[in-house]
Amino acid sequence: MTNRIVLSLILAFTFLSAQAQEPEAQLIRGPYLQVGTPTSMMIRWRTDVLTRGLVRYGTDPMKLNKQTLEASLQTDHKVKLDSLSPNTRYYYSVGSFSDTLKAGPDNYFVTLPPVGTEALYRVAAVGDCGNNSVNQRAVRDQLIKYIGDNYLNAWILLGDNAYGKGRDAEFQTNFFSIYKNNLLAKYPLYPAPGNHDYSDEDTTQNAQKTHKMAYYQNFSMPTEGEAGGVPSHNPAFYSFDLGNIHFLSLDSYGEEENQYRLYDTLGPQVTWIKKDLEANQNRGWVIAYWHHPPYTMGSHNSDKTDELTHIRENFIRILERYGVDLIICGHSHDYERSRLMQGHYGMQNTFDSTLYLISHSSGRYDGSPNSCPYTKDSVTGYKGTIYVVSGSAGQLGGMQKTYPHTALPYSDAIHGGASMLEIQGNRLDLKWVCADGAVRDQFTIMKNVNQHQTVPAKKNEPVTLTASFVSEYQWSNGATTKTISLTPDATQTYTVKDKLGCLEDTFKVEVTK
Repeated sequence: MTNRIVLSLILAFTFLSAQAQEPEAQLIRGPYLQVGTPTSMMIRWRTDVLTRGLVRYGTDPMKLNKQTLEASLQTDHKVKLDSLSPNTRYYYSVGSFSDTLKAGPDNYFVTLPPVGTEALYRVAAVGDCGNNSVNQRAVRDQLIKYIGDNYLNAWILLGDNAYGKGRDAEFQTNFFSIYKNNLLAKYPLYPAPGNHDYSDEDTTQNAQKTHKMAYYQNFSMPTEGEAGGVPSHNPAFYSFDLGNIHFLSLDSYGEEENQYRLYDTLGPQVTWIKKDLEANQNRGWVIAYWHHPPYTMGSHNSDKTDELTHIRENFIRILERYGVDLIICGHSHDYERSRLMQGHYGMQNTFDSTLYLISHSSGRYDGSPNSCPYTKDSVTGYKGTIYVVSGSAGQLGGMQKTYPHTALPYSDAIHGGASMLEIQGNRLDLKWVCADGAVRDQFTIMKNVNQHQTVPAKKNEPVTLTASFVSEYQWSNGATTKTISLTPDATQTYTVKDKLGCLEDTFKVEVTK
């Protein structure tokens, strides 16, 4: 018997032994998708007994022709699939050698697109969700209904993901069990922690300092720059790229080095934030999210709570300086949002719209009065930020005496909801999808629109003109597409407007012989 045959028999015996020794397992949690990148995806799940996790996967749901095996027996399984193709749908099953726990044509994910790629992306922002309430389920159902047959490229958590102490059992009941059959198995998740997530602590330990709590056991984060951005080497805060969008997930409650909070601008987290923003200034969009909002008069008061006040006074000016477009937080159990603004770091009664607003529009871009989109451009350094509080995906209600905050005129503490981001090229839309299905607020931001160009052309040779914005189009020659082709025989000026009369590009086609 040759050595090769002996080796084959040994491997076959090992495989069969592994199958024989695998106990029957029950799926307790998941599967759920973590650390999504253009070329990899981590799949996590939990079983009731120790097994060696196995993921079979492929681009055909009837042919899962690849597999990745876990290195050791686990109950909390983490299997990373590598060498995937960007922006590609993969079907997968989870289980072990001896059984399959979840599979089927609805069990799939789509890898992230190559960094910088422009397309239509959808991201849901879910805040203060994990309380196992009727509101939580209603918001979930309406979010799923809104998504419909479209793919949700990612969803982000704004903290307080499991009430009331952030214990593992509460995560199981109030988070994983709520989203297991819908959002978790298909869409990559990128969380941020809240104060309730930090309450699961040993009586001899302070979780704010040690970070020893269920949140960090239950989620995996892209801390090494594998999803884009500067490596943080810390699961409390990290960044990732989705096409032309750069996200920063921050920690507003935990401490670093036993003393530094998010508002300590010389601490490790803010030091990393500055490096990350410096390295990613050329991204199409920059969005930051964390738990404690700098402005709110909902269930919390940003004038009377130290975390909120210090974040506003000391920290957000850094993000504004780097041109961050959108900041989304939770903590207050309502919805609140600003206009495009910059430079206000004081108490509510010091807010002066004539000093701090970049635009007085509602930004709704729906044909209602004063509703044109907010615009930002490179000439002004992309000045201005929108602040959103979206903390009513589970917990709901609460208003201060001075509600709504003067800087946050679009506010609702009655209806629960979650925020849906839809970003295409240089256009960003946020819609607040409520528990009854209504979209009660929305706004649009556009970048580098209202362009005026001189286009050189030769007589009777084709020229292509492209509008600078994403909308509906009305060209001066009657065309209604974003791009038009012309064959000019003389110098002429063409204009393109949006349907609502908010935007206009001018092209002077200058013809030479």
